[in-house]
Amino acid sequence: MATRPLSSTSFPILPSYNPIFSSLSPYLRRFPSSSIRSKLRRKPPPELDLSGSVSISVARDSDSKPLLDSRHRKEEDARSTTDIDSKLKRYFGNSVRFFGVDLTADSIAVAMVYFVQGVLGLSRLAVSFYLKDDLHLDPAETAIITGVSSLPWLVKPLYGFISDSFPIFGFRRRSYLVISGLLGALSWSLMATFVDSKYGVTLCILLGSLSVAFSDVVVDSMVVERARGESQSMSGSLQSLCWGSSAFGAIVSSYFSGSLVGAYGVRFVFGLTALLPLITSAVAVLVKEEAVVRQNFFPKKSYFLESSKTSLSQLWVAVQQPNILFPTLFIFLWQATPQSDSAMFYFTTSRLGFTPEFLGRVKLVTSIASLAGVGLYNGFLKTVPLRKIFLVTTLIGFARHWIEPGVGYK
Repeated sequence: MATRPLSSTSFPILPSYNPIFSSLSPYLRRFPSSSIRSKLRRKPPPELDLSGSVSISVARDSDSKPLLDSRHRKEEDARSTTDIDSKLKRYFGNSVRFFGVDLTADSIAVAMVYFVQGVLGLSRLAVSFYLKDDLHLDPAETAIITGVSSLPWLVKPLYGFISDSFPIFGFRRRSYLVISGLLGALSWSLMATFVDSKYGVTLCILLGSLSVAFSDVVVDSMVVERARGESQSMSGSLQSLCWGSSAFGAIVSSYFSGSLVGAYGVRFVFGLTALLPLITSAVAVLVKEEAVVRQNFFPKKSYFLESSKTSLSQLWVAVQQPNILFPTLFIFLWQATPQSDSAMFYFTTSRLGFTPEFLGRVKLVTSIASLAGVGLYNGFLKTVPLRKIFLVTTLIGFARHWIEPGVGYK
């Protein structure tokens, strides 16, 4: 379970600030889908099940003719991904594992997407200083922008409906990873060039948050499928791979996030950040996925409505189960706790005189601590019951929040 990291301010372009569905993944993996289906009156469509993102399988009419030979495309896609896996085994052998996960094309794609989510922290300090020094916004306005930019993370199940119902160029994952990367690059490019108002900043940060949230849904569904039926230890290894990659990306960008702002300005940092989401688009070719050939982009209205109703019914039945309801309620209360990130940033920069370079070093320390926490969990806590981990980490977080005001006062 990822914990909320310490930072000067938090904009929800990173997974650690909105880990709702990622944190629920262990519960969703252990929850049997058969108990959900047994409570539904209708039989769900083929290949429809509950995962990290809600899946909808879209069928093709039996009398429709595909534009291309679907069998040939499936064999070609399977051959390409198999060739990548065989090359990895030939160069690195069968014993190479990251956080206990075998090195495959899919695991590399998941790790790289989370790495991008971590390295996007390069722009966090630049955004904070841009809002404060260039746009002259007060902490309240900054907090409003932060809240608005978190909206894409609140409707993550919707992205599962979209990606599974409307495959683009025959792919439900690869295409949307490419689009997510391009959307993120566009948002930061606009920040680096044209944006000069608080409304434009809000829109660009919203688009950047949407791109990260959508790619997060895609790779989370891959992780859930990989972990289904596995032990808690293997599920913990997969989570460690995800959050370890994100923490490593944060370490890479932490120090430079402050020094680049001081040396070259915020616009330069925004332009440099615009290149990072393109990595997400590039690693889409590593995703192992069979092409779905359809004559029409939009499915039949009746089938789409039926599939949507069935998926929503599955989701509602799942939420009512204690294994899902109580963790969801816990995370809701945790996320609803008031935060002082924006006020703390203004206090440290205006009152204490912290420079961007110094704040970057502080962020470097917190990123290293995050990676250390992932290593600690992966090495010693994967088999510990999750309830004990939640209890201990909650008590530690409670004590930390009580200590912070006293330290700031002194």
